[in-house]
Amino acid sequence: MKTGLTLFFVILVLQAQAVRLFIPMDATQTNHLRAYGVVFNAIGSGTRAEWLLNYKGGSFVMDYTSALDISCTAAGVSFSRMTDKDYNALIKRIKFTNFNGDVIPLTKAPKIAVYTPSNKKPWDDAVTLALTYAGIPFDKVYVDEVMAGALSKYDWLHLHHEDFTGQYGKFWATYKDVPWYREDCRVAERLAARHGFRKVSQMQLAMVKKIRDFVAGGGNLFAMCSATDTYDIALAAAGTDICDTPFDGDGIDPAAQAKLNFGNCFAFTGFTVSANKYEYEYATIDNTPMRFLPESTDKFTLLPFPAKFDHVPAMLTQNHTRSINGFMGQTTAFRKEALKPGVVVLADRKDIHEARYIHGSYKAGSWTFFGGHDPEDYQHMVGESPTDLAKHPNSPGYRLILNNVLCLASGKKDIPAVTFGQEAVPAAKADIPQQRSASGDIRIAAGNNANSLVISFAGPSEKAGVVRKIKSVAFLNAAGREVYARVYDAATVTVDMENLPAGMYNIKVNGEYAGKVVKN
Repeated sequence: MKTGLTLFFVILVLQAQAVRLFIPMDATQTNHLRAYGVVFNAIGSGTRAEWLLNYKGGSFVMDYTSALDISCTAAGVSFSRMTDKDYNALIKRIKFTNFNGDVIPLTKAPKIAVYTPSNKKPWDDAVTLALTYAGIPFDKVYVDEVMAGALSKYDWLHLHHEDFTGQYGKFWATYKDVPWYREDCRVAERLAARHGFRKVSQMQLAMVKKIRDFVAGGGNLFAMCSATDTYDIALAAAGTDICDTPFDGDGIDPAAQAKLNFGNCFAFTGFTVSANKYEYEYATIDNTPMRFLPESTDKFTLLPFPAKFDHVPAMLTQNHTRSINGFMGQTTAFRKEALKPGVVVLADRKDIHEARYIHGSYKAGSWTFFGGHDPEDYQHMVGESPTDLAKHPNSPGYRLILNNVLCLASGKKDIPAVTFGQEAVPAAKADIPQQRSASGDIRIAAGNNANSLVISFAGPSEKAGVVRKIKSVAFLNAAGREVYARVYDAATVTVDMENLPAGMYNIKVNGEYAGKVVKN
């Protein structure tokens, strides 16, 4: 009997000591950036991890190991141990319907590549700095590797601050006689010739097409600064010469603007390319020329997303603050009028009508564009010393970069949106765009005209002997604000969206998130 009681108490003690390791990501965290590295490498070693969206800044919880304890301590990352009882209570709290949070399993460490030439200094790129400081492994690839098909080995590709238009960063007017600029041009020209291209712009077009194929096949693309707009400009101008004589030896096609195909672009539309060789701009996408802000007031705001429904945008915007200090770049921010209607704005500044951080999907993959050069260097200049991230371990701007890496570990995909509004859609047409809600119960499809949306039950209107009816429909805009709400009592309803402006909306049916719609 005594032996039995002893064993009973031993089991109770072991249960009480059963722990998980909790990493807070709110203002109490001593090193946010290295916390991502700890989590990434733990996943890579097979440790079970979860991302607690919107709980204490997007915290992490993992199965406890002594090695993980040591890793956190060595990296200066704040953590605590958590009993099973406390863990279960926390998960219940986060999953509570009225709490805008969720528990996301992180199951696979993605393979990461940075697209960068070998002659570039690593400190010229914020992503390279972030990955290195966090201790997240990555490979460097460039033209040779891409031409050889290396992208198929990776899940995530970052584009160094490249100029995909083939205009050498449009540095010619200021630096045409400086040795480093002339050498960069020679290196690019030799590289293009080695791969059979007559012009650097032709080589760059080949690169953007291969990267597009990488995304189409399920890859995830991340770009900052000039690699964002020049990527889309190169796609739009495919086969059209938009480079002036100093960049490729001949003039611009006089009809270049009219020949742009915006349908090729990921994010941007309706822009005008710059034909001025002296202008330090590529097109009317970048909002830098329109900004007249002192550094002290230059901030942008992360937008809210329904964490239990729209997982990917919610992960990409996890942070310990919603207000982020701005920073400049050759491409600083994106004019909202240049965005395609289906683009998800993750962060913006409304008073000057600019988007700072945007996201979207292309076929099986996704892309994210982040304006600016370095989140902790307000106006990075050529030749400046590198940013020391040891001085900025809690940088909210750098956190946004690392969110993109860990997002992939979840395996979550973007929710497809119904797109309509350009022209009337016949009701009998077999390929009417539609989607089903996460539960599969609700179908959302374009209606008979350019401004209507049909919402219905995906299966029989009667289920388990109960007639199912749509009682309410609400639309929430990108800022999470309800802009449309109607009461219904029918199995199928038609919603008139004529008075809603173009853009993306989340849809609630009977109080639950059911899908997305994009009005053009």
